[in-house]
Amino acid sequence: MFEELLKSPETLVTPVIHVRDAGQALRNLDIVGAAGCPGAFLINHDFPMEPFLPVLREVRAARADMWLGVNFLAQPGDVAFPVLGSLARDGHVFQACWADDARIDERRAAQEEADNMARIRVASAWDGLYFGGVAFKKQRPVDADAWSDAARLAVPYVDVVTTSGVATGREPDLRKVEAFREAVGEAPLALASGITPENAHLYCASVDCFLVATGINQRDDFHNIDPRRLGDLLAVTRSQGERKCQT
Repeated sequence: MFEELLKSPETLVTPVIHVRDAGQALRNLDIVGAAGCPGAFLINHDFPMEPFLPVLREVRAARADMWLGVNFLAQPGDVAFPVLGSLARDGHVFQACWADDARIDERRAAQEEADNMARIRVASAWDGLYFGGVAFKKQRPVDADAWSDAARLAVPYVDVVTTSGVATGREPDLRKVEAFREAVGEAPLALASGITPENAHLYCASVDCFLVATGINQRDDFHNIDPRRLGDLLAVTRSQGERKCQT
């Protein structure tokens, strides 16, 4: 189970595929599977949510046993959960939802938006893992001195607290990641931008899961994974996991 893998010493790698069509997504999923990753995320970076849905149905039918997560670009959980619930009722089950904004507001004691999101999640009957974005790129900026508060407040609302650097492909501030790790305690923590085979070792001690795209894609190609780059990243995470086991 993915939830159990999140507790392992090794930082998981779940590649993110910027989907163009079902054929392109399936070719990249074959690379993910051959590399031994536990799963992948699919995102509609280039087109709206509605035309993404038939692609998701086709991909799920073709890869019925693969762990797959979905990011509906720029859509929060209150939009994503009912759609994923509807897909599941039609037999197209996706195991995870990643939303860039979990609607956590570290400036307030009451988390009304996150509470509403939780109610919608329950009503949707979708029961997958929720990777909720906190202090995430392209969302409301969170001051550095409030990173810990934002991360701590998110824990009751999401299954995997998920943060990022300031932009796609930008390496995250290590201080931010360490602050998140301390704030969430034993709760799972994911990082969703800027990870490469060259810098991953800096974050493995703090992060349970890397969501990675540009760092493992082919050169100047936003849509296709480079198997060699993915292999290099996995070599780093597996090595760091072995070191943790030895300590």
